[in-house]
Amino acid sequence: MTSFVAINFNSHYLMRVSKVKFNTQIQPDFFKVLRDRVNNYFDENQITRFANAKMKFKTVFMLSLYFIPWILMLTGLIQTVPMVYLMWVLMGLGMSGIGLSIMHDANHGAYSKKKWVNKSLGFMLNFLGGYHLNWRIQHNVLHHSYTNIDGFDEDIQTKLMRFSPLQKRKWMHRFQAFYAPFFYSLMSIYWLISKDFEQLARYNKKKLLSTQDITLKKAIVEVIINKLWYIGLFIVLPLILIPVAWFHILIGFMIMHFITGLALALIFQPAHVVEDSSFFAPDDDMRIDNNWAIHQMQTTSNYAHGSKLFSWFIGGLNYQIEHHLFPNVCHIHYNKISKIVRETAAEYGVAYRQHKTFFGALRSHFVLLNQLGTGAYDKKLAKA
Repeated sequence: MTSFVAINFNSHYLMRVSKVKFNTQIQPDFFKVLRDRVNNYFDENQITRFANAKMKFKTVFMLSLYFIPWILMLTGLIQTVPMVYLMWVLMGLGMSGIGLSIMHDANHGAYSKKKWVNKSLGFMLNFLGGYHLNWRIQHNVLHHSYTNIDGFDEDIQTKLMRFSPLQKRKWMHRFQAFYAPFFYSLMSIYWLISKDFEQLARYNKKKLLSTQDITLKKAIVEVIINKLWYIGLFIVLPLILIPVAWFHILIGFMIMHFITGLALALIFQPAHVVEDSSFFAPDDDMRIDNNWAIHQMQTTSNYAHGSKLFSWFIGGLNYQIEHHLFPNVCHIHYNKISKIVRETAAEYGVAYRQHKTFFGALRSHFVLLNQLGTGAYDKKLAKA
């Protein structure tokens, strides 16, 4: 008899909302063996799966890159227009670094074995204009559990873009490969202005807010308060204290968000929406005829393993396969465990998808966007 179980891997609350079921009888030993080997790696080397000294240094660096330019402007040490713009650019890089590594690991519970540390660093998302509890639902619950499953993974659900061949193609999608960078750059500012409120309404309707032990009313109050003090700190105070024209402050603030939005989108999208990615929809019984771990391998792709500095800055998310299989492991370890994952995958005949360079992955992403937008991808599927 074929056995299907609801995925409950990533966190303790998933069973309360899981609907899609995965087939446990397809290569059941693959993930068991892989998990044992990865656990043995940490045990044999007597190292923790959480943050190490290198990760703590990165934390200080990224936080400094974000907050020090802000402090320099507010204290009057930076006053000229060109230098003010430079500070906003540096803050955009710091904002990206915090989002890609520190906040990301913490909200996965991968930064520290101490819950208060994860909670504190995970709250850093609110200093970027977002709301940490919404992020956990979208990313931990929906994206990691249901990667590239249409109707469940919100990372591929948007009215402006067609990210899956299972989605309806609209006339405007024909141009999506060209307008995508512009809308990508607006991602974090949209998050600040509207996205969190839309998500609260949607997650309350789907009874997902309860997974974070919060009511809709309390969540709305928290979001409003967080947005107000964020605007106060990063727009109102600069307007009052920085001795340059007001429009330079607003332009600088927008530049910071443009950098962050573009960086986040261009790092995450080439990991799941590329030419060799697989896309799924559950059957009428809400089943995916695949093992969860194999599903992750089929929907996730790595890139740029040879670039250590790039990998360091983006929080090891070029090792997206390792991240999806072991989200509770700090990203600082992904490089080491990737060898274990590749070898085990080869042993079980499971494809390990990766691009040699970041630009190769980006190219594949935009090629797929164009194919999905023009209908070329649909024609290929019809011929297959």
